[in-house]
Amino acid sequence: MSNILILGGTTEASALASALADRGERAVLSYAGRTGKPRAQPVPVRIGGFGGIAGLVDYLRRERVTHLVDATHPFAATMSGHAVAAAQEAGVAHIMLTRPPWVASEGDRWTHVPDIPAAVRAMEGEAKRVMLALGRMHVDSFAAQPQHHYLLRFVDAPAEGPALPRHGLIVDRGPFTPEGDMALMREHGIELIVSKNAGGGGAEAKLAAARMLGLPVLMIDRPPSPAARVTHEVREVLDWLHQAADRGV
Repeated sequence: MSNILILGGTTEASALASALADRGERAVLSYAGRTGKPRAQPVPVRIGGFGGIAGLVDYLRRERVTHLVDATHPFAATMSGHAVAAAQEAGVAHIMLTRPPWVASEGDRWTHVPDIPAAVRAMEGEAKRVMLALGRMHVDSFAAQPQHHYLLRFVDAPAEGPALPRHGLIVDRGPFTPEGDMALMREHGIELIVSKNAGGGGAEAKLAAARMLGLPVLMIDRPPSPAARVTHEVREVLDWLHQAADRGV
């Protein structure tokens, strides 16, 4: 019988966990531990890191994992790289389940940058009111551009306040709506949105709102995927598991 480890923290990971539970598959969903109150899941959950590649290899072998599904955030490049390396070393079948990236449409005013440092450099210039739609991890990097007033929106209240000298903080959990984000942007006088190209529907509302308001977006492109096999659909992961079982993997 298959024994599946899902590296999660995304809606895709939760959807896969539900699908596997419905099929009676043996699976564990692993969180890195950055979300204070993760949603209840229909499969066993573990929280915390593995201790690098060696620690993940040890876990895969100790728990007799047969299939590793990387359903982490598209910007969790370090974890995804560790997953590829550990799966190869442990001889475990591996696939990445990730949401497709957003694509600009007519009316969008996007400027693309390759990473967080490039986004920080692009913020040089006169002071603006900026919606920094990045989550918590990289916010403090923008303290290098202290002239701006930043609007932050986190899933959980942080234990310590951000290092940004001028900011406002909203604690809220999506999915959000274009109408709601338009109202938010108007209320706070937002002039620029900074966003990682995370993809998915839950956080896309801010881009639709920016389009309708004619606001520019500084879009941080996602890192290249290290995985040999990538899918955007839970159904394709289930097909992959079925095919692997037929091959005796």
